[in-house]
Amino acid sequence: MALRLLSSNLSFQTVPRFFGSSKSLTSTVGVLASQQYGLPSAILRPAAFALNLPGIISDLWESVLRAVPKKKTSHMKKRHRQMAGKALKDVKNLNTCPGCGQIKRAHVLCPHCVETHPTDIFSLAVTDKQILSASGASAIQVHSTTNPEFPLVQTIDEAHKVGCHHVVTDARGSRAVSVGFCGEVVIWACHDGTWSKDETASAKNTGFAGVWAIALSADGQFLAGANENGHVKVWDLNAGEQIRDHETKGSFGTCIDLSPDGRFIASGHENGSVYIFNTETGRMPFSLSGLVKPVRSVAFSPGGKFLAAAGDSKVIVLYDTSSGEQVASFTGHSAWILSLSWSHTGEYLLSGSFDGKVKVWSVETRTCVATHSETEKAIWSVKWLPKVGKSEGFATAGANRSISFYREATGG
Repeated sequence: MALRLLSSNLSFQTVPRFFGSSKSLTSTVGVLASQQYGLPSAILRPAAFALNLPGIISDLWESVLRAVPKKKTSHMKKRHRQMAGKALKDVKNLNTCPGCGQIKRAHVLCPHCVETHPTDIFSLAVTDKQILSASGASAIQVHSTTNPEFPLVQTIDEAHKVGCHHVVTDARGSRAVSVGFCGEVVIWACHDGTWSKDETASAKNTGFAGVWAIALSADGQFLAGANENGHVKVWDLNAGEQIRDHETKGSFGTCIDLSPDGRFIASGHENGSVYIFNTETGRMPFSLSGLVKPVRSVAFSPGGKFLAAAGDSKVIVLYDTSSGEQVASFTGHSAWILSLSWSHTGEYLLSGSFDGKVKVWSVETRTCVATHSETEKAIWSVKWLPKVGKSEGFATAGANRSISFYREATGG
């Protein structure tokens, strides 16, 4: 809910300039009356009357200012939103950060702890127990998702010297891959909940030059990357070799995704093109239309039936992966759409945009069921979290340099 401070540029000192002093006003009245009616001005001037207009106007102005609220509350955005018939409420409760002991909002990471991300957070990666965040800083942070407080459990210092723009993990949470702004690709391994550089896999795998966007297969064996020259390549990380090199029209590869079953790769490009490749045959069955501006995100549904694509056109397009046909489009964002994420059941699609808006879309009804606008800064990454009980939740991060967590209200 937006709260805007109403300010005024007027000051009390401007009022006497319009009315003058009380002495000059009564003198003027007397002169005009004597000229019109021929009466002496001394008869018309009261002996003991002084009209202090500046003082009266000043008091009235102060009363008006006191009557105008300094904060205007907009009721256009309802705090109770609907997601599949259930109320989705903003969590405003305060609690204590388990890391530093500071008071914070329940659904937002402690700003004191998150200060270790001094720049924009560009990418989030989620496992069954953790969430990794990468930013323009050199460190990658790891937070636990099994604790409702989402405490910081690890900081990987000097992961990338000048920052990281993409980080991905496999479904088991045992392997991660990150790409830095210097172009270096680093492979990470997780042992007992702690991440470290996988020296063996890193030594085997080379030839990542020019890779921008990456996607990791569910088992962590295959890495797909979209190149700056439009190539889409695939590496077998276990064998340490490149196994595919798909050519496109040469436009910068901005985003990429692997289907959950590993059969398809989708890539989005700067010229608005979206391609689907078959990993078994090495062919490109579909070149998809519908987006004429740069594509910022592509995402396969959990079952692999649909592919969602979005970007600078401010529209989310849904494709059928079996036919390549466009089956739906979601409109509502007023700025570039930077990130997409499917819920684990495939019922909902999450989107984040450049103006700070986060929207939840129902795939069945093709409508937006929730909108969050707690920040006006860019949302670079959105991710659904592992489902806990019956409620679903997601995380967002971006130019506000913090991670926000949302959960579906269970009632009330």
